[in-house]
Amino acid sequence: MASKWDWETGEGVSHIDDPAEVDAAFERGEWPLGSAVIGLAFNCSLEEASPRIVRAMQLPDLAQRGFAFTAAGAAARLNGKLTPELYEALRAEGHKGLAEYAIDDTLAFVPFRRLPPWLKWRKLWTGVRNKLESWWLRSGETVEEAWQALRRRS
Repeated sequence: MASKWDWETGEGVSHIDDPAEVDAAFERGEWPLGSAVIGLAFNCSLEEASPRIVRAMQLPDLAQRGFAFTAAGAAARLNGKLTPELYEALRAEGHKGLAEYAIDDTLAFVPFRRLPPWLKWRKLWTGVRNKLESWWLRSGETVEEAWQALRRRS
């Protein structure tokens, strides 16, 4: 039986739903593994997909590693949680690295009570920073409006 995905060209691997096939591809050293774990994130349980996503986060190909972090963000969106291994992999990469969007997705879609302490702090810090930035921008608008009113009176 012919496979629905082509490991040589990467066609269809983002729709993969068989963890064993991804494990075999890791053993063969296939290159589109980052794309494949996106398929696992959408089509398998978090527990099945997680170890493979973490493994793909270590791939030498930067683009494929980026896809693995995309898979982690998708897993957070779909499940409302991540495994401890995925949280640790995101923490190791850091918010300014490839994990930026995956961490942002995690903060947006995982309830606060399910976040590990380091992400709870990040969520609190982000909220405070956004509020201060909002106040700063509004104060600038208020000053500009006052200046315009003074200029009209003159």
